[in-house]
Amino acid sequence: MTANRNTPVALIRNAAPFAIRAERASDVVAREALLDACFGENRHARICQRLRDGRAPAQGLSLAAVRQDGRLVRTVRLWHVSAGGRSALMLGPLAVGDDCRGLGVGAALMQRALAVAKARGHGAVILLGDAPYYARYGFTTARTGELSLPGAFARERLLGLELVEGTLDGAWGMITPTGAPLPKSKASSKATRNRKAPLAVPHAA
Repeated sequence: MTANRNTPVALIRNAAPFAIRAERASDVVAREALLDACFGENRHARICQRLRDGRAPAQGLSLAAVRQDGRLVRTVRLWHVSAGGRSALMLGPLAVGDDCRGLGVGAALMQRALAVAKARGHGAVILLGDAPYYARYGFTTARTGELSLPGAFARERLLGLELVEGTLDGAWGMITPTGAPLPKSKASSKATRNRKAPLAVPHAA
């Protein structure tokens, strides 16, 4: 019998009344509204979206930070990719509601995502984001200098973190998606548009 590996709820210390839990189907509309507010409704044209289109996120690595009333205030998802032939995860998109800045919600969610990724045996995480922000979690350009994305990007924003030392040693070439394909009905569906979205702050694309 396969053990239930759903991500448990994790209370965010010093930032009550927030909690971290696995993303639920009921979060989809709120998640899409938060991401639209953060990245704009043209976010689906962003370079990293090419690695997510038509793919399912990595199992157990779609996480949400919610208030006690259930309102979603931050979201993060990770995706299977090949980093120049090396198995890795791509993190993003990541955003936080503007009214929740400075409460430690983002740090707690990021740390939880990385801990779950490591516990599930993943060796490395890659993202396209602001180096000063992600340096606190150990992300650097040290292992991504020979990697590329399918389009124009700022080299200094392509960052990597090894969860297992040596995973990205010698990594070279194009980062490509390797996640499980979504069923056609889900892959072709579009998020609800023209809805009022909360203010949000972008981090990883």
